[in-house]
Amino acid sequence: MTAVHGSSVDIPTQDGTADAYLTHPADDTPRPAVLFYMDAFGLRPHLEKMADRLASAGYTVLVPNVFYRYGRAPVVELPEFIDPAQRPEIIQSIRPAAVSLTPEAAMRDAGAYLDWLAGSPLTTDGPAGITGYCMGAGLALRTAGAYPDRVAAAAGFHGARLATDAPDSPHLIADRITAELYFGHADQDAALPPEQIDRLDKALTAAGVRHRGEVYTGAHHGFTQADTAMYDAEATERHWTALLDLLGRNL
Repeated sequence: MTAVHGSSVDIPTQDGTADAYLTHPADDTPRPAVLFYMDAFGLRPHLEKMADRLASAGYTVLVPNVFYRYGRAPVVELPEFIDPAQRPEIIQSIRPAAVSLTPEAAMRDAGAYLDWLAGSPLTTDGPAGITGYCMGAGLALRTAGAYPDRVAAAAGFHGARLATDAPDSPHLIADRITAELYFGHADQDAALPPEQIDRLDKALTAAGVRHRGEVYTGAHHGFTQADTAMYDAEATERHWTALLDLLGRNL
């Protein structure tokens, strides 16, 4: 694995300043850009480690605190390990920030993140890749639709509510997407039941989007998050294989 360098950066947006984690190969050579969307627990050491692993494969990776309107990360106090007993209380404290991040605000921010990456001397010319986790999978899907000329590949893992009956459900932007997509779904995930997985696949197929969705048997919502009780090491390694394969084909 390539040595990496990580640092905190500030991203100017239309609504303020988003704090973020930036990581890239330590030789400072320009690399393809990857926008990494956090899960609901937010920007924290575990996500930085994930971003570092991705950077070590040859990418410049930006992990923004998408809840920056509520403060710099961590927006809520988090234990080193999130166990099931603590989870409801933590989710409740995060909920106001999550609910207030409308699709419109999130996509304004996405443009700022992509602009910042494109302007960095650490990135190569050309479109970016995206990976997102939990709520971040929905942000990845929306960003691919909102900025089709700027996103070449997007992946989402243990995504939540990707294809609901809501008029602003993420899957409804399928006809705007030109990127190749990959989704790794958890089969033990109430946040994305089988009917939503099927609806998402049908929408992407009907729109002619290059995509693959796989159900990870036995995995739970949050399976990539090693600082939670939902972590599944085998499913996480499968996710890395799929993600690096997707990015390698397209960036």
